[in-house]
Amino acid sequence: MVERISPLAGFAGVSDTRLRVREIPFLRQTNLRADPGKVPPSLGLRLPMEPGTWLRSGGADVLWLGPDEWLVIGDVDLPRSEDVAVTDVSAQRTTILVAGPGARDLLAHGCAIDLHPSVFGPGRCAQTTLARAQVVLVAGEDEEFRVLVRASFARYLADWITDAAVDY
Repeated sequence: MVERISPLAGFAGVSDTRLRVREIPFLRQTNLRADPGKVPPSLGLRLPMEPGTWLRSGGADVLWLGPDEWLVIGDVDLPRSEDVAVTDVSAQRTTILVAGPGARDLLAHGCAIDLHPSVFGPGRCAQTTLARAQVVLVAGEDEEFRVLVRASFARYLADWITDAAVDY
């Protein structure tokens, strides 16, 4: 058996009183495409219908990516049907956790969207760029953010975050 190596193997992260940064490798990620009106109940998940939101359902986090597209993060087996396209995209991205009182300011430093808590608070998600890398940004509770980045950009983004963390 071949050992899996994360895109950020050896990444030391950041850990201090204002900021914590670490990789969460190997999260199962499944892309789900469906007509919102034709999602079968057998799917076993509630889907967020409001743009730019996410919710926890059926043991997974479900992110709204578009009018007919969601990203399911978690170990769930989604049934296949004629009305739903299910694609495992786990190897495509890794996840960087950025948390703490300085997290929002650090991310805002390299992100074009408004990250003010009244606009991008818990339960919000967005496809955007961070330091020119395409990411999916997910806002959680207590100033905790998950940054889903393509494996090929992960090292670049981790280096950018580590460098920017000096100021926060």
